[in-house]
Amino acid sequence: MKIDLLERRLAAQQAGKTTVLVTDLKTGAQMLLGEGIALGDLALGNEERAAINRAAIEDRSQTIDSARGTLFVEVWSPPLRLIVVGAVHIAQTLARMAVATGYDVTIIDPRSAFASEERFPGVTLATDWPDEVLPALKPDKRTAIVTLTHDPKIDDPALQAALRSDAFYIGALGSRRTHGKRGERLAAAGFDAGAFARIHGPVGLDIGALTPGEIAVSILAQITATLRRDRIKAKEDKAA
Repeated sequence: MKIDLLERRLAAQQAGKTTVLVTDLKTGAQMLLGEGIALGDLALGNEERAAINRAAIEDRSQTIDSARGTLFVEVWSPPLRLIVVGAVHIAQTLARMAVATGYDVTIIDPRSAFASEERFPGVTLATDWPDEVLPALKPDKRTAIVTLTHDPKIDDPALQAALRSDAFYIGALGSRRTHGKRGERLAAAGFDAGAFARIHGPVGLDIGALTPGEIAVSILAQITATLRRDRIKAKEDKAA
């Protein structure tokens, strides 16, 4: 990989952005693509760009056969992260499943009795207030944030910090009535309807979940559907 492309790729990764390096395996010509990035000496046609875009959506490195020969498409994405506010029973199951799915998990709860290593082995714990922790974590487009305490004193500051971030998913536990009141409080804090619409509330897919484990399943399923919505849409468009 050429040094100028490597430097740009590393800068994009530091900024939480996905990049794709395309290499012509016959000539060695390369092109680095990403948000606001198109660098290199490899000219690409429309069909090749469409295939490269599909690889980026699938978040999977792969080879592509084109008229010029074989292209290797290497996708580099920042790590997936899940930040959970509230060290409750739902969070225990959700954290385990998220780790198994490939997320780096952070649990935030100022109630240190709940946010303990015994209850959450192997994940990062933070016992400061979420509006203090979240800005330092710099949630990006590969970060999901879920609030689970059902306590406005903890959840509301976390949601305000989440809405100021680039997180691809924001979810909040609570009934529709609770979520409506949450919207009123956020509006009073200066957030408009567009910002409030980013919050999935009640959190999780509607699968009739009752137990903490089932609710955790519904939350991770909704996070996955949000993360992969471009891929889902591409499949639907192809089927149509």
